[in-house]
Amino acid sequence: MQIGSIFAIYFLVWVAVAFVMLPFGVKTDEEVGAETVAGQAESAPHRFDLKRHLLRAAMIAVVVTALFVANYVYGWIEAEDLDFYN
Repeated sequence: MQIGSIFAIYFLVWVAVAFVMLPFGVKTDEEVGAETVAGQAESAPHRFDLKRHLLRAAMIAVVVTALFVANYVYGWIEAEDLDFYN
């Protein structure tokens, strides 16, 4: 597998993980006990740390990409293993 392919897979995994992780670990103003601003949605996060969120997504994406590349190299799970109809 070429290095450019690995970077492309990493980027795709990173974006997917960052999107899936959005609702986890976020507290609303009501849960924290802070005052809400007029017109603010009740589900709006109290404080969202973008750097921390993207760093966590990057760490998870490294692990998932490494597993993907290792599977590609060693062939643990192949397309025939995923054919559940035959």
